[in-house]
Amino acid sequence: MSHGLRRELLVAAAILMDKQGRVLLVANDWSRRGRVRYTLPGGTVEAGETLIDALKREVREETGLWVRGVEHLAYVIQVEDARKHERTLALAFRATYDGLLNPRDPDGHIVEARFFTPQEVAAKLEEHRPLREPLLDYLKGERGRFYAYGSWGGEGIRI
Repeated sequence: MSHGLRRELLVAAAILMDKQGRVLLVANDWSRRGRVRYTLPGGTVEAGETLIDALKREVREETGLWVRGVEHLAYVIQVEDARKHERTLALAFRATYDGLLNPRDPDGHIVEARFFTPQEVAAKLEEHRPLREPLLDYLKGERGRFYAYGSWGGEGIRI
């Protein structure tokens, strides 16, 4: 049974924190028109690639950092974007890292990579509930939850 989906995206994202408890976010300018959206570092899993391999590759490209280890799965997000006929399944992993921030995004979308306090994270992700709610819940100590949203701007459910 087809629901008119055009694309299904599998995304791996990293929760990287510094010693002060700040979270690394990257600023994406996907349209290259100055319309920036902050996200966790990460991206689409390519064919033949594992989630963890994709996580390591994307973190390296977007931040210049090396993922040293993956501690645990933090949460999972599903977004059914009917407007774009797209389903995104994103898995966020808490990870450790080495190196210095030095983004070298081959796609040219990353315009900033910086650590933010939880309060700043809430402000930077204000317009994007599927990005904000799970991360803020995680920072409050919740783990292993599943979130489902009907769009990138809409309300969702949490299990």
